[in-house]
Amino acid sequence: MANHIPTADPEMLAATTEPARGTALAHVLYVAAGVLLGIVFVKSEVLSWFRIQEMFRFQGFHMYGVIGSALVVAAASVRVLQRLRVQTLDGQMITVPPKQMTPGARRYWMGGTVFGLGWALLGACPGPIFALIGAGVTSMSVGLLSAVAGTWLYGATQTRLPH
Repeated sequence: MANHIPTADPEMLAATTEPARGTALAHVLYVAAGVLLGIVFVKSEVLSWFRIQEMFRFQGFHMYGVIGSALVVAAASVRVLQRLRVQTLDGQMITVPPKQMTPGARRYWMGGTVFGLGWALLGACPGPIFALIGAGVTSMSVGLLSAVAGTWLYGATQTRLPH
């Protein structure tokens, strides 16, 4: 039997594909949060090519500590937001939809492997690429363009891929 993953609820899909209708203040807050995140990336050295290579060579704990603490903070934050029933700026409830698992979670292993290889080759994951470009590392523009091209290619071929 072919691997079949149930499709998402059409109403939920329509709700997630509609453009956000935030106010100008909301957009300013988003930009401010992005700038703040970029500063945190620079100050915590997660943009450092040396730190990233150190992590992939298992020579230092720095990046594992940053990633691990980010996971703990994110999980706790989502839990608190859900318990307090906080809504987005558009008034929608914050939800985390369940993952659609394939046998052996193959799609996540394959996607994680491709992501990790790209991260190791580039020396940066997609999050800090903008901060690196902003910090003057213009060679990361190649990584940004590659990430955009890969995303476009996936979108163009998604219906023909085994999900």
